[in-house]
Amino acid sequence: MSGDNSSSLTPGFFILNGIPGLEATHIWISLPFCFMYIIAVVGNCGLIYLISHEEALHRPMYYFLALLSFTDVTLCTTTVPNMLCIFWFNLKEIDFSACLAQMFFVHMLTGMESGVLMLMALDRFVAICYPLRYATILTNTVIAKAGFATFLRNVTLIIPFTVLTKRLPYCQGNFIPHTYCDHMSVAKVSCGNFKVNAIYGLMVALLIGVSDVCCISVSYTMILLAVTSLSSADARHKAFSTCTSHMCAIVITYVPAFFTFFTHRFGEHSIPHHIHIIVANLYLLLPPTMNPIVYGVKTKQIREGIIKFLLRDKVSFTYDK
Repeated sequence: MSGDNSSSLTPGFFILNGIPGLEATHIWISLPFCFMYIIAVVGNCGLIYLISHEEALHRPMYYFLALLSFTDVTLCTTTVPNMLCIFWFNLKEIDFSACLAQMFFVHMLTGMESGVLMLMALDRFVAICYPLRYATILTNTVIAKAGFATFLRNVTLIIPFTVLTKRLPYCQGNFIPHTYCDHMSVAKVSCGNFKVNAIYGLMVALLIGVSDVCCISVSYTMILLAVTSLSSADARHKAFSTCTSHMCAIVITYVPAFFTFFTHRFGEHSIPHHIHIIVANLYLLLPPTMNPIVYGVKTKQIREGIIKFLLRDKVSFTYDK
């Protein structure tokens, strides 16, 4: 009997309401999101292709960048197409299992993005502080193990999200005031006690976010000490220039992430809900959109690779004619 009651309190589907209060402007809001998504997919897929085909880019820094690009394009693809269906076609229903799957991938991939940025900081630390041992320390095997360990960390920590959310009873309706299935947004629809969800979610956010930020901070502190000890101003500038793209990526990723995290838990009543939803979407879409642009503009080797690729295509087109 208890099993029947438990299953009856599990909805077959949820209704994602989009951005509450701005339903009349959903079409207009969707345009910049769609444009950003196209840039994110084209830019990140282009980076992955370029890094895999250009011999000069077969270095640890660019392997980590390819992993970041893959994570970014997968992350925005888990949410944006579904969000555009809500905005354009009013398709708001999402199956309960599909909602849990989306929730898992959103949180796992955001954690993965943070982890890859941490690995990239370690890469810059080794490159600047131990330049002569760079190739022997960061071998392909070490890079693969570091990437897999980061992936495993996030999968292990995020799986309980789905378990804790699935066990909750849902007797207050199935409307979620959001554009995608976020852990706490789904939990708050429940009529049960979701305190465990809130505490565990806070613990995971602190464990992943704080540990990665601390590691990045320590890496850049060591880099700063190493660079300032260089006697040549040109050498200092060259060393700093290799870090500018990564520092931009860190700012683009962590500023909306911390804003979303703190407003969701501490400023929910002081900030309008539609602002919170828009920033939460930008948190998932802004880094995938901006990272290829930042690295394309700031990184000389990638610029040269793009020019070389375009010239090669132009030459082959001329010969075909």
